[in-house]
Amino acid sequence: MIIILKPTTAAAMQAKLIAQFGTTHEVFTHANRIAIQGLTPAELPADVRAASTDLLTDVPAAVQSSRLLHPEDTIIRTPHSVIGGNHFVMMAGPCSVESAGHVERMAEVAKQGGATVVRGGAFKPRTSPYSFQGLGEEGLRDLRAAADQNGLDMITEVMDDEHVAMVAQYTDIFQIGARNMQNFSLLKAVGRTRIPVALKRGMSATIDDVLNAAEYIAAGGNHQIMLLERGIRTFDNKYTRNTFDLGAVPVLQELTHYPVIVDPSHAVGTWELVTPMAMAGVAAGASGMIVEIHDDPTHAFSDGPQALKPKTYLKMAKQAFQLHDLVQSWA
Repeated sequence: MIIILKPTTAAAMQAKLIAQFGTTHEVFTHANRIAIQGLTPAELPADVRAASTDLLTDVPAAVQSSRLLHPEDTIIRTPHSVIGGNHFVMMAGPCSVESAGHVERMAEVAKQGGATVVRGGAFKPRTSPYSFQGLGEEGLRDLRAAADQNGLDMITEVMDDEHVAMVAQYTDIFQIGARNMQNFSLLKAVGRTRIPVALKRGMSATIDDVLNAAEYIAAGGNHQIMLLERGIRTFDNKYTRNTFDLGAVPVLQELTHYPVIVDPSHAVGTWELVTPMAMAGVAAGASGMIVEIHDDPTHAFSDGPQALKPKTYLKMAKQAFQLHDLVQSWA
């Protein structure tokens, strides 16, 4: 149950309820609202009922991630980016960090297109155990240097809870990959940090699965969460790598206060389709996008077919910002 309290008495009533129910129920507060899991209206003290303006009994399990408890948008601020609300963030870079020189060049291209975050994988969860698995900590150092040289934030994937402390020394944003969306020990580990987390939707995950995964992070005290829609697995992958669930963007924005970012590169898997689906994501209301770029995709260490060449990326990015401004003008 979520209790919406009169602002003038909210703090006192929240303190009273925490003292009374905090040891027997999960209790969460935000502004003039308090959520008490498992409590019924009949159990509320009379003075609390009198001090409330509404009682919400149909409350999702992922209560901290819900707009019912936190109606306003979460805004995430990093050294070079503002993510969420009416802001639009561009994240771009190679799939894998291949060398210091290459990732620095790609970071420069990313910034030219308006990106404030450079992406790159130092640890790569690949379908085949024989594929390139990443440069490890050397890749983290190279990506950090490229970000700093270009005045950008850095986002990179952390693959297991044992790597969290090491990756935290370098990154501005943790990325949780689709395969790890329900790796609960990893979610708990990044939840104990205060570094923003970009949580990718699993390839077979429902909307509720995504929100419950985000709740694991929030339960640790880290509320700097963004959700990434990167396509789901359906019955047809002949022409696209995944099925881009654009409907998830407005649905998630209605249900949760976290920013929703789209990943058209992984959704479609071929560079020719990235631009139209990127535009579709912006039109759906996404708070940003993350795309893969490479100056020589044929020889990329991973995911070359979906990488945009610099010229194509720059054109797409310009269109994306223009479309976002247009969408905002309709609001």
